[in-house]
Formats: sequence, structure tokens, C-alpha cells
Amino acid sequence: LCLSLFQVMNLNCSLWQDNTMTVKCFAFTKFSGVTEQCLLLFSLILLMFLVSLTGNALIALTIWTNPVLHTPMYFFLANLSLLEIGYTCSVIPKMLQNLISHARGISREGCATQMFFFSLFGISECWLLAAMAFDRYMAICSPLHYATRMSRGVCAHLAVISWGVGCMVSLGQTYYIFSLDFCGPCEIDHFFCDLPPILALACGDTSHNEAAVFVVAILCISSPFLLIIASYGRILAAVLVMPSSEGLHKALSTCSSHLLVVTLFYGSGSVTYLRPKANHSPGVDKLLALFYTVVTSMLNPIIYSLRNKEVKAALQRTLGKKKVL
Repeated sequence: LCLSLFQVMNLNCSLWQDNTMTVKCFAFTKFSGVTEQCLLLFSLILLMFLVSLTGNALIALTIWTNPVLHTPMYFFLANLSLLEIGYTCSVIPKMLQNLISHARGISREGCATQMFFFSLFGISECWLLAAMAFDRYMAICSPLHYATRMSRGVCAHLAVISWGVGCMVSLGQTYYIFSLDFCGPCEIDHFFCDLPPILALACGDTSHNEAAVFVVAILCISSPFLLIIASYGRILAAVLVMPSSEGLHKALSTCSSHLLVVTLFYGSGSVTYLRPKANHSPGVDKLLALFYTVVTSMLNPIIYSLRNKEVKAALQRTLGKKKVL
């Protein structure tokens, strides 16, 4: 268990190359050389993965099967749960395999596929969180026009735009990175095919590629985050002049869950992708990646279900129906 491929790779990296001398396969670094630590990590990550999958699937199923939750806020929440499921499934299964298997390799095509789907779900979530903030802004600051301005068509368009931007950006970014040559070493100092560790393996000067990745991170992290800040700035201004304490409490309670999710997601993502290259550390990057791929996805359904009476009641009805059946 958890044995290293260092010896094989150091002896002859051409095992991972064809006659074009371009790396065709990669290998992930191991988490630990101690079998017991690998098994402990495997158990913890598997538990969090199953909690995340179950929680997000239940949230999505509950919203789709309960007509009372067919509102813009819960429509976006269901989309968020689907993104979280895809987000974790693009990374965690391979990570779990690497923890208990000798086979820690991944083909170039497999690595590109993993990067595409990871980026797709991550970038889409950035923009979907901005759409959710806009929805809260419309509900609190323009309640009389909310039903018309946030119709089903508008919500569907916002969701499609979020998924579409994620798809286009991740497709272009993945093609841009994997059009480079990789001459060795063959080992990815990470547990999945993330952008910085893959770029570190490319041949020659990659400063232009790194600059392009940074610009994409600015556009796809900072831009929606600024939209969220602007929405909540307007919400705060509206809340402060509310005459009713009950209305104030309701407005804050509906926004608090979303704000907490935004803080967790954007906080870890910004530290990972917007830090200067000189400040990057493989160990810190792995811990941050573990946090935003596993922990936040596990916490999101807990945050929304525990802090939302409508979701809790709908979950109880859904689970009650299943027990009866």
C-alpha cells in the first residue's frame, strides 16, 4: 500500500514517454509513506465524500420533489448541489484510489479530462454563487418586482450562463495547458491534475501560461466575488433602514447561509489561485485543495439545511415518504 513509483520513474522516465519524447503519463505523489496514515486518510476522506454526496443529492432531490421549494432561491441551491456533486466526483475517487493502490498513474488524456471537469464545476460555482447573491438582492431590495424580474426564464438563463461560462473557460484553459510539451519529470506534486502543479511540469518558459492562468483566475474568481460584494452592499443598505425587526431578522437569516458558503469557497480558492507563485508551497496547496474539494462540499448541505426551516421541513417530508415506501 502507498508504495512509491519514485524508483521506477528516476531510473527511466522514458517509461512514461513515447518516441516523441513527450510525457504521455503522469504519477501523483503519495500522501504518506506510512501505511497506517494512508488508511486513516482514506477512511476520513471517504467518510467526508459520502457525507457530501448524500447531503447534496438529498438537497437536490428534496428541492425537485417539493413544489413549495420551486422558487428562484431553491432553484439555484439545487444547481449548487449538482455542481458540488460533480466537483467532488471529478477529484475524490482518484485520490482514494491513490491512497490504497500501487497504481498512482494517470494518462495525459485522463489528466486533461480531470482538469476540464474540475475547472468546469469550480468556475460554474463561482458564477452561480454570484447569481444567488443577485437573487437575494432582488428579493430584499425589490420585493414588489421580484416575481417578474426573477421569473423561471430569468433564473434558467442565469444558471445556463453560469454553466456555459464554466464550460467555455475550462475547455479553453485545458486545451491551452495540454498543448504544451511535457518532457519530464513525470510526477505531479499534488493529488489531482490542478493547474499550477501541471504547469510546473511543462518544458521551457511557462511565464506566459502562468500569466494567462492568473488572468483567468482574476476574471472567474474576483469578478463574481465583486458582484457578490456589490449585491450584499445594497442588501445591507436596505436592511439598515428596515423599520421592522422581524423583517431585519428574516433578511439576515436568508443571507447568512449563502454568505458563509461564499466565504468558505472564495476564501480557499483565492488563497490557492491568486497567491504569487513565490508563496506557493506544495504542502499548503494540498491542504487548501483538500479543504475546497472535500470539506466545503460536505459543509454546504449542512449549512443550508440546518439554517433553513423550509429545507429542513421538506427534507423531513422527503425522508418520511421514503420510510413509508
